[in-house]
This record gives sequence, structure tokens and C-alpha cells, in this order.
Amino acid sequence: MDFLSNGGIFSMLESATIVVKGVLCLLAAMSIGSWTIIFWKLISLGKARSLVLKGNQIMEEADSLSAGLTAINRTKTSPLNRIGSAAVKEYRVLEKSAVSPSHKRRLIKDTLRRILRQRVSSEMKKLSSSLSFLATCANGAPFIGLFGTVWGIMNSFHAIGTAKSAALSAVAPGISEALVATAIGLSVAIPATIAYNFFLGVLGGIETEMVNFAGVFLNRIEREVSWVESASKNGGDSDDYSSAEV
Repeated sequence: MDFLSNGGIFSMLESATIVVKGVLCLLAAMSIGSWTIIFWKLISLGKARSLVLKGNQIMEEADSLSAGLTAINRTKTSPLNRIGSAAVKEYRVLEKSAVSPSHKRRLIKDTLRRILRQRVSSEMKKLSSSLSFLATCANGAPFIGLFGTVWGIMNSFHAIGTAKSAALSAVAPGISEALVATAIGLSVAIPATIAYNFFLGVLGGIETEMVNFAGVFLNRIEREVSWVESASKNGGDSDDYSSAEV
């Protein structure tokens, strides 16, 4: 506490070598960047999670696919809105294709499954953006701090050789630089590691909800669209999409 209250850390930094100062500046930049991403992701992922949970509830309780998508469409920023809109757009294009009814049915189901998978992957890529920086801070900051530590120790040995004395006054500055670099490196890495793992868990939950939405969408298409019902009456096969993987 005395070290901090008496301004010792600032006087030590003033006398630090240019290499150690560079290491500390880099770690400070990494810390600012990681905390900025942490606060941003807490807000954006929290909002996305709320929207997908609400959207899935709407879709499950809706009387029809059209009613569910209309309700979800009121929230333009919802990932489910973009996923559903892309699937509906593709369905409308395929519905007009000049192919036999039996082939069209299989074509539409396979294409919708592929489109939904692609859109879920696209949304997950957007939501996971910038997390690689947190991973870099978590893995790289301790080693950058360690580099500052090693350099500080080397500086201490150099001071001993120059002064031809192992007195505390000769080695203390370098040791202080080394310890501060290590501490700052850990202070950057620890919150970045915790946040990265936490966000991975949140993203996993969001992805599960998106996959569930895609399964409900395919199941609703199977039950509600008139051309499917007609094909089923004529002996066409029927698949259950309630647990479909997309």
C-alpha cells in the first residue's frame, strides 16, 4: 500500500527502460481493448439472448407459421427475424420453380434445411466477432508480461555488473520493473480468460435456441404448407422436423 500511496510505482515507471515501457504500454492497450469488448459483448449478447428466447416462445405459441414470423418480424434486430426472412424468401423462389410436385417437395425441404443452417452459422459468426481478441489477450498477455520480467531481471544483472556491487540499490529498480510487468500481464489475462469462457457459454445457448427455431420452422412448413399436405395425401413421404439438425 505504501508503494502505491507514495507514488513509488510512477517514479519506478519513469526510470524504467524503453523496452519495459513499451511492454507496459502494450499491455495497457490490450487491457483497454479487452474491457471495451467485454462491456460491449455483455450488452449485445444479452440482448441477442433475450430476443432469441422471446422469438422461440412466440413461434411455439403462434397459431401458424405466418403469424409467428409476423410477430418476430416486428423486432428487426432479432437474429431469428433474419433467419426466418431468408428461409421464407428462398421458399417463395423455389415454390415458383417449374419442377414436378414430388421433386419440388424434396427440393424445398433440402434447400430450406441448407439455408437455415447457413443463416444460423452467419448469425453466430456475427455474434462471436471480436472474441478472438479476448482469446489473444488471455493467451498472450502473460507471455508479454513475462518478457518484461525477463528484461527487468537482465537489467538488474547488468546493473550489478556495472556497479560491481550486489547492493539492493543496484538491483531493486530492475526487479521492480520485472514484478510490475508480470502483475499487469496477469491483470490483463485473467479477466479476458473469464470473459471469453463466459461468452462461449452464452453463445452456445444462443446457438441452441437458433437451431431449435430452425427445427420448429421446418416442422411448421411440413404441417401447414398446402402443397405438402397435398403431396402427403397422394402418398408422399413425411418427415418429422421437431428435432431436426440444421
